[in-house]
Amino acid sequence: SKMPEPWPTVNSQPGPSFRIFSLRIDTARAPHTGKEHEFCVIDSPDWVNIIPLTSDDQVVMIKQFRHGIKKVTLEIPGGMIENGDSPEEAARRELFEETGYQAEVTRLLGVVHPNPAFLTNQCYTFLVENVQKIAGGGNPDDTEDIEVALIPLNKIPELIKNGTISNSLVVTAFWWFFSDRIDYSELL
Repeated sequence: SKMPEPWPTVNSQPGPSFRIFSLRIDTARAPHTGKEHEFCVIDSPDWVNIIPLTSDDQVVMIKQFRHGIKKVTLEIPGGMIENGDSPEEAARRELFEETGYQAEVTRLLGVVHPNPAFLTNQCYTFLVENVQKIAGGGNPDDTEDIEVALIPLNKIPELIKNGTISNSLVVTAFWWFFSDRIDYSELL
């Protein structure tokens, strides 16, 4: 069988722009048929997720209402990378703004494309160890109503399994974290 080829874009129409994304309609030509098709694309800034660990293996997590599913979720801190920020700077900023915790050392665990079918962005996952609460820290923006929760690290797999943690990017972040600690050669 033949490998798929890139589809050349023959036209791109900008759509409405919102605070966290812009829409556009791309017309692309299918290389295998020559026919043109329209695709909705969402341009969005890259994101960061942070797994913040205290010195006693507690994960600093947040609970917040998510409008898409109309529920309060349990997640790790995260947010958009703003213009001029490196992913590391955005990770430190989001951690402090959302939780009031900070630490200097960050380690990139992995990068994913949240949904390459229609999103243009990437999500960087960082591990930040030995975080400490800073007096007066934590300043979520006006659209965030956040409760900080310390969750024992050893409880995370069960919280994912039972659906308490259901955000796919948070599940992916913990996959990066736990996959670092598994010797896959023993599983094969």
